[in-house]
Amino acid sequence: MIIKSDRIDVAASKNEIRDFLLNCNHYHLLLPEDKISNFTATENQCSFKVQGGITIQLIQDGIDQDGNVLLKSGENSPFPFSLSANLNEEGPNTSGEIEFDGELNSFLAMVATKPLQHLFNFMADRLKHQFTSKS
Repeated sequence: MIIKSDRIDVAASKNEIRDFLLNCNHYHLLLPEDKISNFTATENQCSFKVQGGITIQLIQDGIDQDGNVLLKSGENSPFPFSLSANLNEEGPNTSGEIEFDGELNSFLAMVATKPLQHLFNFMADRLKHQFTSKS
């Protein structure tokens, strides 16, 4: 199942955004504070508990051939998935989206699609705000 966030335009270079996303310590800045708890991070991975008590673990999985940041689920996550930050530099700005690719059964997909879509849109908007507030 693939879910993509709304496309955003960020007032930063692709390298600046990629550097930010390559440090998992920054991910607490992208998550909705009222819906997560127990956030812990190192540079290469983070984990947090979402509303409902599910623990999510994200692990850096490198950079693809287009320079996009890749993350994968850790052992503590309830299902296998990957996340990518698909970025396109356009002059001094960068446009992009967060893409989720998860292995969810049909029931879980039906229940989780809307909350996941909302989460990724929130994260993309917060990423944009991280760089807007710096200008």
